[in-house]
Amino acid sequence: MTKQRKTAITPTRAEDYPQWYQQVIKFADLAENSEVRGCMVIKPWGYAIWENIQANMDELFKESGHVNAYFPLFIPKSYFEKEAEHVEGFAKECAVVTHSRLEEDGKGGLKPAGELSEELIVRPTSETIIGASFSRWVNSYRDLPLLINQWCNVVRWELRTRMFLRTTEFLWQEGHTVHETREEAQTETFRMLDIYARFAEEYLAIPVIKGEKTEAEKFPGALNTYCIEAMMQDRKALQSGTSHFLGQNFARASNIKFQSREGREELAWTTSWGVSTRLIGAVIMAHGDDDGLILPPRIAPIQIVIIPIYRNEEDKKKIFDFIDRIKKDLYNTRYHDHRIRLEVDDRELGGGEKLWSWIKKGVPVRLEIGPRDVSNDSVFMGRRDREPQEKESVKLDLFLTGITALLDEIQQNIYNRALDSLQQNSVIIDDRDEFYRFFTPRHEENPEIHGGFSYSHWCGSSNCETKIKEDLKVTIRCIPLTAPEETGRCICCGGESAKRVIFAKNY
Repeated sequence: MTKQRKTAITPTRAEDYPQWYQQVIKFADLAENSEVRGCMVIKPWGYAIWENIQANMDELFKESGHVNAYFPLFIPKSYFEKEAEHVEGFAKECAVVTHSRLEEDGKGGLKPAGELSEELIVRPTSETIIGASFSRWVNSYRDLPLLINQWCNVVRWELRTRMFLRTTEFLWQEGHTVHETREEAQTETFRMLDIYARFAEEYLAIPVIKGEKTEAEKFPGALNTYCIEAMMQDRKALQSGTSHFLGQNFARASNIKFQSREGREELAWTTSWGVSTRLIGAVIMAHGDDDGLILPPRIAPIQIVIIPIYRNEEDKKKIFDFIDRIKKDLYNTRYHDHRIRLEVDDRELGGGEKLWSWIKKGVPVRLEIGPRDVSNDSVFMGRRDREPQEKESVKLDLFLTGITALLDEIQQNIYNRALDSLQQNSVIIDDRDEFYRFFTPRHEENPEIHGGFSYSHWCGSSNCETKIKEDLKVTIRCIPLTAPEETGRCICCGGESAKRVIFAKNY
């Protein structure tokens, strides 16, 4: 029998996927739980990933004509009350500020004082407060379109939390735009959805499906919500970005009006769209293996780590002179218009310990350089898209001239692996019993990885949607934008259906 290799992360994905996820976060040094319930501390490695996501996505936003601004964290309660569906959708998640200061309570502690005349909501999303500004900024059709984005934090009082995926406070961007016509706002909604899909696939190496949310799953107050859905390695769906066509609902609530080309006063058309630090969770779950994190090169904080291996000062000098040559050659090498990110690890740790720390952090390329490599004018290379024991000696000049192609190859390999998983675990199901079997684990007490994406018919009834959710904890993730018209029978009630939707368990 072949002896199974010991993995760096225990339990493995197959043994306990949720616990594996937590252990990857721990050993990759991404984040830790805060003393505040439901909140997290994002550590430098995790925040560096977010900075790269933010910087690259911000470029895409600005290329498409959007500019950044910042709006208040606190929102008057009365602003929420202007849009009934919106306040109903967020009411249970709101953190509310009721007092302005603290004072001594006479018992050695502090108590709230200075009760506010109107409660303030800690920003769960900013449509209402941004709408107040837009109502002042927009006066004429000449002021349109107004294309604004902000990078900020939000608070949603979650009962069940998981780092990066669902926390009480998280980081995100939220775009808010105002348009002259319905058609322009709808075009913007789809344009941003396309940007999200492009970013997920080209930068995060995660294949996604673009679709529309059902009435039950859409953003409160929107006319239509569109999303990108990704499949994680446990075959659950992760909503990875949303783009909302708000129609005139929020313009009406916030009094965003403009003088039209014909001289009439008209209500504007608005959109909003956002992604969050949940994308880091997506990268972990879509790509990570039983040795830790695997980072796509385009968002990795460090793309190449060099680990010098020496026993004496003489060897050390030769090796670091050799490393200086590598650094000088790579300094001006551009990878997708950005300088290659490189680090030399000279910590006073054993070579094995250093090596495995970078494997668990997911760095795409590792170079181990010892006296023999210097003599051979070569580098000993490991790649994170391959098994840790798979290493090869590469002549230095070949490595330097081929580094950008190598990083692209790693990026593509990671994407292809995720795409294969998506395709292999997406099925067409028309039989109700088969549908229920597909989403039911064999071991109820300790469920194994099961299910996937089921393309099945749905009659459009919220009753059927609710029943499937109650029976199986399965939801309609989206109605794919590319789904063809196709006559069929609802997977739940057998009623007539004109199109397939994607059912899945989700985060």
